[in-house]
Order: sequence, then structure tokens, then C-alpha cells
Amino acid sequence: MKIALPSDGSQVDEHFGHCQCFTIFEVDDKNQIASEETLTPPAGCGCKSNIVPQLADMGVSVMLAGNMGGGAVNILASHGIQVVRGCSGDVHEVARAWLAGQVTDSGMGCQSHHDSGGCPGHS
Repeated sequence: MKIALPSDGSQVDEHFGHCQCFTIFEVDDKNQIASEETLTPPAGCGCKSNIVPQLADMGVSVMLAGNMGGGAVNILASHGIQVVRGCSGDVHEVARAWLAGQVTDSGMGCQSHHDSGGCPGHS
């Protein structure tokens, strides 16, 4: 299994659609982090780029994120990626906490997004 987190350095990025990179952890059969890699998304809004199919093709099945709009949640779900929102802090600590069953989805979307639109216009 692979889990991904939108990242800014070693911290969970609060904005999925404009993150610096994704930290991707491969989890072994003992539910431990076996390896780590990073993926730099294309410029622009993540929910309107090809990043979600790319993450799915890499085998990512869970996205641990800070905030994201409904459009991004729907796109991720349509590619078989479970979304867990409300995450913050060090990506390694968040991933380990999720693996230990200590993290659940906040159900809160990004307030600057429209539920159906996904990405706001940024200037």
C-alpha cells in the first residue's frame, strides 16, 4: 500500500492543489513505512492537472491532507484514493499516526473552494 501527503518540506501542506511536492510512503505487510519518495506536481492547480491519475498509477490508495475542496476529493475518490482531511504537522508523524489508527477524516473542506468547482482562481 502507498499513502501520499501534500508536503512543504517535512510538513503537511495545508493546500493540496498548490503543494510543493507529495511525500509518498510505501507501507509493508507489517504496517510499517518501508520506503519514501517525493513527487513534484506540475505547476498550477493540482485538481485540474494530471497529478491524481499519476498518483493512482503509482499505487497510492490513501491521501492524508490538510484541506482540499470537494472537486479534488471527488477526483481522488474516482481514482480509488481514499481522502483523509484535517492532517497537519510532520509528514512522518502524520503517516505513522494514521497507520496506528489515530487519524480520521475531519470532513472539512477548504473554505475557499466551491463544493463542485475544486480549484479557486488564484492571481
